[in-house]
Amino acid sequence: MSEHYFTESPSSEAKSRELNLELAGRAVTVETVSGTFSPTRLDLGTAVLLRHLPQPPAGDILDLGCGWGPIALHTALDAQSAEVAVRVWALDVNSRSLETTAANARRLGLETINTVTAADVPEDLQFAAIRSNPPIRIGKEALHELLETWLPRLAPGGQADLVVSKNLGADSLQKWIAGMLGDGYSVTRTGSSKGFRVLTIERG
Repeated sequence: MSEHYFTESPSSEAKSRELNLELAGRAVTVETVSGTFSPTRLDLGTAVLLRHLPQPPAGDILDLGCGWGPIALHTALDAQSAEVAVRVWALDVNSRSLETTAANARRLGLETINTVTAADVPEDLQFAAIRSNPPIRIGKEALHELLETWLPRLAPGGQADLVVSKNLGADSLQKWIAGMLGDGYSVTRTGSSKGFRVLTIERG
């Protein structure tokens, strides 16, 4: 069976490359590695999400499924420019993704990024913001379990922003999230571009 980006410990040969791109208004060079999500370019859905993200709030911010790190890096750079104190938790199951995100954070001098697996996150920690291009291809049941685990950990007043392809069920996922979270949360579509929806969850 071929490996996927959600494989915990990829065994395929790690092939790295450099990407030049813009994150949080800055031209940066990062490293990507095979065996992670979208290693050859900034994924289109992630690019749509980054364009829609507000300035990060102060506090703990979760990048759920960090890949090689674009959302975490963008968030930390944006916070640095705005002089906002954040701690970014870049979470993934893939060890190669975590290693690459950590290396990119060091390359850009970002000390606010903490690469973690789920087991590394304190159980009582709540997040001022959650940002994610969720791994739709892990399957509906696993995806729902992932979102049921992390979205309720938004702090009061917190905001989660997710990007999902319309063709992969963004509209039905929006309805499911609203039903799963129930009262006290709002779930709205705040952006739509290039076949992707940005879903924003706010906790009152």
